Amino acid sequence: MKLLSPPWFWLIAGLGLAWNLFGVVQFLSTAGASVDALVRGGMTPAQAALYAGLPAWMNIAFAVGVSGGVLGSLLLLLRRRTAVTVFAASLGAYVVLYIGDIALGVFAAFGPPQVVILTMVVLIAAALLWLALRMHWQGGLR
Repeated sequence: MKLLSPPWFWLIAGLGLAWNLFGVVQFLSTAGASVDALVRGGMTPAQAALYAGLPAWMNIAFAVGVSGGVLGSLLLLLRRRTAVTVFAASLGAYVVLYIGDIALGVFAAFGPPQVVILTMVVLIAAALLWLALRMHWQGGLR
């Protein structure tokens, strides 16, 4: 029996994939970048020094968040129930990143725009997890 999904499902899942691919671009442009490269990218020298000096676990959390978001979105588009687990891992990684940004002074150094952006990232990750759970509970994932 073929599983049918409402049109809004495809739209939201597709937008989720696009959003997370943008996150991969952001990750690749900053992870492991030198202070000079970060300054050329628009950060102040102090922000770049802070960002370049973040512990490896912050980059790992970012990597798990974005890669989980892309994989989860692909799995959701394929209507696979494993999307739930992958989205849960992605959301968990983003929560770790959020806590790290607070604890390590990233929010203080970058100000409200960084808080808004990462809050949106966490909320979108939570919404994608919710969508996957909803589709699973309704029998729309296999």
